[in-house]
Amino acid sequence: MGKKKISLEVADPNAAGIDIGSKSHWTAVGQNAQDVKEFGVYSEDNYGLCLWLQEHGVETVAMESTGTYWQNLFSSLMAFGFEVILVNGQQTKNIKGKKTDIKDCQWIQKLHTLGLLTGSFLPDGTTDIIRTYSRHRQGILEQSARTVLKVQKHLRLMNMRLDVVVKDITGLTGTKIITDFLNGQTSGKELAKNRHYNCRKPESEIAKALQYNGRDDHFFALRQEWATYLHLQGQITQIDEQIKKHLEDVIDNDGDKKQHIPSEKPHKRKNKNTIRGLNMNQVSYQYFEGVDLMAIEGVNDATIMAIISEIGLEGIKKFASAKQFTSWLRLAPNNRISGGKVLGHHLPKGSGRLKIAFRLAANAIGNLKEGHLSDFFKRINYKKGRATAVSATARKLAVIIWNMLVKGTPYDPPTEYLFLDQKRKLRLVGRIKKNIAKFELRPEDVGFGNMMNIST
Repeated sequence: MGKKKISLEVADPNAAGIDIGSKSHWTAVGQNAQDVKEFGVYSEDNYGLCLWLQEHGVETVAMESTGTYWQNLFSSLMAFGFEVILVNGQQTKNIKGKKTDIKDCQWIQKLHTLGLLTGSFLPDGTTDIIRTYSRHRQGILEQSARTVLKVQKHLRLMNMRLDVVVKDITGLTGTKIITDFLNGQTSGKELAKNRHYNCRKPESEIAKALQYNGRDDHFFALRQEWATYLHLQGQITQIDEQIKKHLEDVIDNDGDKKQHIPSEKPHKRKNKNTIRGLNMNQVSYQYFEGVDLMAIEGVNDATIMAIISEIGLEGIKKFASAKQFTSWLRLAPNNRISGGKVLGHHLPKGSGRLKIAFRLAANAIGNLKEGHLSDFFKRINYKKGRATAVSATARKLAVIIWNMLVKGTPYDPPTEYLFLDQKRKLRLVGRIKKNIAKFELRPEDVGFGNMMNIST
């Protein structure tokens, strides 16, 4: 008995596969040896690769998202008019056996030809620029936080317990004390005079905490770390100016965005790490073309900036439904079913920056005293714990934002709590109204007219 063969339908006959590398790119337009060629990573090599693909009649290209090595080649391919899909490496894992660059690019070409690959999400050009600024800013913030810890360590080793008497050593009081100390003032009483009136600890206790032990080595290290901190803060200010300028240019060059003017709303508390000099209420209202995301409780400047920089207005419209959006965020349960039985329904692993932003907003919602989302958080928290409540509220928040940006649905939370039977009644009435409108029913068609005559 001969072996049984199963053939797959060819979806993209003019497809190519590229195995991205740091020093060379292996490209395959077929499964034969002469259909594979290696190219370098310079601009002229990318140009030659595109010409070689044109000679072989290639129309669509699949490539792995390997680090940042793919970006320049991706731009060159797009400029030549190729249809390019960026694929997650999990989809292109080769079959068991010897692994080589040649086999990898041929395997990608074969999968793409059979239509077995799906492209990853890629932001538009405007969002990509803002994303670069935002992620660079986040990296400097993390570096600045590590520097503050080093400053705190050297102060502690010099018996300057500023961290005990001051909540934030880089606040108004802490900054003045450190600056005065580095300028040569070592007296605790004199340094304590820099106390801000809002500081909870009295001046006498601050003076007791600041008793310099004369360690010149730690003093030298403190001076350098403080200079690094000030330098990083200056870089953050420059990035904030670039982000503000770019967002204002985007809004000014788009009439649909510029025409919207937001209304004044109650002040929301801002974190000290938010972008300085930027009215996020106005910018977000204009950028999202009249959609007021700041009306949602728990949503602040950081949440808005994460949405603008990670997905953008055009990017979120690529998702056909809120379910697809929450699944992409990895906030929707991954149901594993076998034999009609649910084996597991945990959230998939992985946390993107936008998912983290939604979870932080959900955690802030859990700390609110009142509100529709706060009530939802507290109900889930009571049943299944805070961790589950954060994930559930983050998913609900993502659904609300998708409906606002894609469908234009304003945020209008219910003002009163509805019990389960009341919710079921509202859903039933909604379905009845929908069917009446769909089938164009009249009272006489369902017998309501006869009942009214009998009652009269």
